[in-house]
Amino acid sequence: MSERLHLHRDGPVARLRMTRAQVHNAFDAGLIAGMTAALEDVAGDAGIRVLVLEAEGASFSAGADLNWMRGMAAASEADNREDSLALARLMRTLDELPKPTIARVQGAAFGGGVGLVACCDIAIGVPEAKFGLTESRLGLLPAVISPYVINAIGPRHARRYFASAEIFDAAEALRIGLLHQVVPADELDAAVRQQLALLLKAGPIASASAKALVRAACAHADGARHDADNAALIARLRVSPEGQEGLSAFLDKRKPHWIDA
Repeated sequence: MSERLHLHRDGPVARLRMTRAQVHNAFDAGLIAGMTAALEDVAGDAGIRVLVLEAEGASFSAGADLNWMRGMAAASEADNREDSLALARLMRTLDELPKPTIARVQGAAFGGGVGLVACCDIAIGVPEAKFGLTESRLGLLPAVISPYVINAIGPRHARRYFASAEIFDAAEALRIGLLHQVVPADELDAAVRQQLALLLKAGPIASASAKALVRAACAHADGARHDADNAALIARLRVSPEGQEGLSAFLDKRKPHWIDA
C-alpha cells in the first residue's frame, strides 16, 4: 500500500502490517490515515472474515512519532483537536470492525500502540514484549485510546498505569487482560494460525456480530430492553440462512458449508 503499511489477503484472512520498522512503527498522520482507509476496505470486503494486525521489526508500535509530536506541539488547539479526532477514528474503526481481529504482538507497544492491541478482539504476544502508557511523563494522558484500554484492562489497572506511566512486561499484560496469550517468539505464528482456524470454523455472520453483541450488553442500562434485544437477535440468527445451515449441520453431524471439507 505504501512505505508505512502493507495489506495482504490470503483467502478469507487479511493481514495488515505496519512497515515503519526504522521508527518502531510509530504513528504519524500518514500512518493513521492509511490504517483507517485499509480497515474500511477490509470492513467492506465480504470475502474477508478475519484480520490480523501485525508489524515489522523489533517493535509492534512505539506510539507517536517524535517528529509528528514536535509538529503538533507547535500547532493550534484546533489543529490538535482535528489530529486527535483522526486517531480516534482509527481506534474506533478497528474496535468496531465487523470482522474478528487478532493482534500479533512481536515486540514493544507504547501509547497508541497499546491502544491498537486493546482494540483487537484477540491479542497474542511474546515474553519479550514491553508495554507502557507513558503519556503522563509528558504531561499528557492517553485520552483518545482510554475507552479501549479501560475495556481491556479494567478501570483499576487503568488508573495505575495511566498515572504512573510505568513500563510492564508481557506477563503483566497477560495478568491484567491486555494480552490473551503469551508464547515464545518461535511459536507466535503457530498460535496466530490456531486462533485463525478456530475463528474460521465459526459462522461468518455470527463471528462478525460477536463484538457488537458484547458492546451492546456492556452499554445496556435497561435490563428488560436488553433481554428483548437479545431474544430478537437470537431469533433472527436462528431463522437466518447461516443459522439454519449451522443447526442443520450440527444435527446431521456434518461440517457447515463455511468450513472447507
